[in-house]
Amino acid sequence: MALRSLVSKYNVTYITPTFTCYQKPTFDSRGMSQKVVQSNISRRIGLIAAMASALLARDAIFREDIANGFDFRLVAPDQTVEQAESGIRDHAESLLQVKALLEAESWGAAQKALRSTSGYLKQDIYTIIQTKPESERRQLRKLYSDLFNNVTKLDYAARDKDASRVWQCYENIAAALDDILSRI
Repeated sequence: MALRSLVSKYNVTYITPTFTCYQKPTFDSRGMSQKVVQSNISRRIGLIAAMASALLARDAIFREDIANGFDFRLVAPDQTVEQAESGIRDHAESLLQVKALLEAESWGAAQKALRSTSGYLKQDIYTIIQTKPESERRQLRKLYSDLFNNVTKLDYAARDKDASRVWQCYENIAAALDDILSRI
């Protein structure tokens, strides 16, 4: 009842909201010409076309045989210790066969050969290290690290065409391989 008396006191018909509408500005009223608008649209279309072509060309750009990068897989999921032990000598020999390319100073070909062979050797050695007892594992990991750090240094030296560093790294690789193969 108290609410009814308050509502009846004030006449609702006198309270009306005031609305004002503004017209949306057109190109002419904002000072933008049709040419500027077409320029913005063509930039958007150009961006969309560039992104679409980049997405479609992604497979051609990032293929593994084009990149020739190091293979960072450490253990092949289906590789057994026996397979790693049988393949380690072949992969080590193929890594050492880079010497012929280095002697011919064919730096680019040497880099590609180095990168393609070192990944398999890395997998084999890592798989074998995982099966060794903890007491041997620490020393084998250090030799493994020294070997592949020298592989990376050799790759950089070949890129820079620095013959003295190339031969120093190659000798370090050969010594590390001999040490690892004698312990495995």
